[in-house]
Amino acid sequence: MKHRPPAQVTDDDARLFRDAIGEVRRIDPVAPAPAAPKPEPQAHMFEADEAAVPGELLDMAFDPGLMEVGEELSYLRDGYPPKLLKQLKRGQFSIQDDIDLHQMNAAAAQATIADFLAEAKERGFRCVRIVHGKGLRSRAAGPVLKALTDRLLRRRDDVVAFASARPMQGGTGAVVVLLKG
Repeated sequence: MKHRPPAQVTDDDARLFRDAIGEVRRIDPVAPAPAAPKPEPQAHMFEADEAAVPGELLDMAFDPGLMEVGEELSYLRDGYPPKLLKQLKRGQFSIQDDIDLHQMNAAAAQATIADFLAEAKERGFRCVRIVHGKGLRSRAAGPVLKALTDRLLRRRDDVVAFASARPMQGGTGAVVVLLKG
């Protein structure tokens, strides 16, 4: 569909239009009505969250016994500066590899740790993580794999230091190991 330019309005057309409309009275412009004031903003979600807190505190949806407190592992070989262990605990070393011992028995875990550390040394890794778990399903003797990992790492000559991982890396259910370079 083509668009045609509008036809020119001639003087005759304008006169005919004014005759057909009749006399015109100008209307003075009217100022617009003032806008209604906007209501103050309300933080509905904040109020709902705050109102829910007392009920949530009474509900105790989390188990306080599972919180990260105590039972942290840490070790620093004699002859190394304590600053090294502090840096390891703060997560200042980049973890280059990790292994998970969950669902293993003690014998399998021992062999796996030995193989893992040998491979890490061969590949030139300096910092690795071993996930041993927290032993929540262990009997009265306590966490088996955690204690085993602690004993094995203390006996190895290639281990400079180790410490329980930071919470986002497994917390007391994992250990970060610093190997000789």
